[in-house]
Amino acid sequence: QLQASGGGLVQAGGSLRLSCAAPGSIFRFATMGWYHQAPGTQRDLVANITVSGATNYADFVKGRFTISRDNRKNTVYLQMNSLKFEDTAVYYCNARNARGNFWGQGTLVTVSS
Repeated sequence: QLQASGGGLVQAGGSLRLSCAAPGSIFRFATMGWYHQAPGTQRDLVANITVSGATNYADFVKGRFTISRDNRKNTVYLQMNSLKFEDTAVYYCNARNARGNFWGQGTLVTVSS
């Protein structure tokens, strides 16, 4: 139900913008988040944003990534700048609301050094 897109191959120092569209019934009252998971590691929070727009970032992306949401389009974005090799991972979109926890299919980000 959550459709993530925007991943790809980028050189270190470059930028990518991820998007995730969700059904309005899920998005409207959900805290939206992005997680990433590299091979052999656990899935970790990258950033999230509440319905009111309050944001939270993992320390390793502060100052480089920006999460935002468009409540008219039911879409959450992750602007990733100054990408590093260690940002290489599958990025998953997440929606959390009173009904539960919803995940997208993931989009692969590969940063070449």
